[in-house]
Amino acid sequence: MSERTQPYRAAIVGSGFGGLAAAIRLQASGVNTVLFEARDKPGGRAYVYEQDGFTFDAGPTVITAPNALEELFTQAGRRMEDYVELLPVKPFYRLLWEDGDRFDYDNDVEALERQIAARNPDDVEGYRRFLEYSKSVFEVGYEGLADAPFLRFRDMMKVAPSLMKFRADRPVYKTVSRFLKDPKLREAFSFHALLVGGNPFETSSIYTLIHYLERRWGVFFPRGGTGALVQGLVRLYEDLGGELRLSSAVQSIAVEPATGATEAVHRVTTAQRSGEPFDLVVSNADVHSTYARLYGDEPRAKPMRKKLERMDWSMSLFVLYFGTDRTYEDVAHHTVLFGPRYKGLLHDVFHGDEVPEDFSLYLHAPTRTDPSLAPAGCEGFYVLSPVPHLGKARVDWEQYAPQYADKLLASLETTLPDLRKHIITQKMFTPLDFESELAAYQGSAFSVSPKLTQSAWFRPHNKDARIPGLYIVGAGTHPGAGVPGVVNTAKATVRVIAGDLDLPAAPVPPAGTPQREAVSV
Repeated sequence: MSERTQPYRAAIVGSGFGGLAAAIRLQASGVNTVLFEARDKPGGRAYVYEQDGFTFDAGPTVITAPNALEELFTQAGRRMEDYVELLPVKPFYRLLWEDGDRFDYDNDVEALERQIAARNPDDVEGYRRFLEYSKSVFEVGYEGLADAPFLRFRDMMKVAPSLMKFRADRPVYKTVSRFLKDPKLREAFSFHALLVGGNPFETSSIYTLIHYLERRWGVFFPRGGTGALVQGLVRLYEDLGGELRLSSAVQSIAVEPATGATEAVHRVTTAQRSGEPFDLVVSNADVHSTYARLYGDEPRAKPMRKKLERMDWSMSLFVLYFGTDRTYEDVAHHTVLFGPRYKGLLHDVFHGDEVPEDFSLYLHAPTRTDPSLAPAGCEGFYVLSPVPHLGKARVDWEQYAPQYADKLLASLETTLPDLRKHIITQKMFTPLDFESELAAYQGSAFSVSPKLTQSAWFRPHNKDARIPGLYIVGAGTHPGAGVPGVVNTAKATVRVIAGDLDLPAAPVPPAGTPQREAVSV
């Protein structure tokens, strides 16, 4: 690149965790950035609904790998604790089955092993071996590869021996079953794949690393909700001089050749401005929407759009937010309620052409950790049920949603007695809303499914190969979904941008900036 007299100018499309993380890293590196957000609040899937005195986090609520977030602040020469407070969640999850069985999954090793021994004494040693396996996968798959862009096939070949060593071709559930014999324990230690949109019976065993990741650093929840974490990142971004434009949906982007230091000019059009020029674009929008809508008039986007339409996409979700006029003291912050089927249900969710009659649920009760999210004496929740995406089951959710919501609430009354008598506010979010409000392809909640053949080099790349100056962050690129995943997509992508533009290093953290210590396991 030739010498420039002016800073580069980047458009970041979408203010989800991936977009915010990329914007912060680029702004800290001297790039002038504008962050475009279609909705009236930042956060993308981490939107916040405020209703009848309740605060409902719309999306991600399981915060792990806090060091990935902390690094954004230290890269910018700031301290995370000056912007947001992360509260530990205990237990990490409470797992409930229909027969009344209960398992508290936590970082308390002795309590964990006692619960395992009560089911099958032989599984205690099996669990210890599984933890060591998960640790080894974590060291290679997370510490070594999570922020490494896979732009060339030879990048994939370099890690192939490690993937073969850990049998990445073997799915999560089958891998867990090698170590644990009790059927419920197999469910307890394989459901994590669902947190990133994967089917435990199809998703690569590499995703068993999530178990060790949680054991190492814990599970957290921001004081004030996930929205408070988003606001902390926004404040950091704006402190660095970044510009956030809310209610500014990007309608289209045109690419034109340019002379000089840049390969192309990207002209961004919104309702407010037409053809605003940028040197590069980082898209945190849905990856299919990026190619089909934002770059819909760009011929070079067509091959990727067609490729994406041939790929497998993650399931969708039905989410019901509700508040009660009483509290439920015996409910955990994160509860997983397993239904009567596991493998069969997941097959129907990922491959079926209708919504299954049965379900497994995730119940989020943030007021167990932070009561300020609901009025005094009240409790706020959301419950989500994995359902097929709209490409599999084109359900008329406008008609079906109220009926489905009542089924879920009726089921929850085993855990939350007389629930329906105490609900004073509620809101639904269906696959149709994922499609319309988030421009999610087929209403998918987690973008491209994280199968082995759609991971690393096989996943949409962090840098587009055909359109100069277009970069991707978020769940649709490497390493994938989940808060640590999308934050690391930004790290990988900005690493590529820094190399392309010869950017200076980010500011050195102030002396004495504390670093979060790993939790002993």
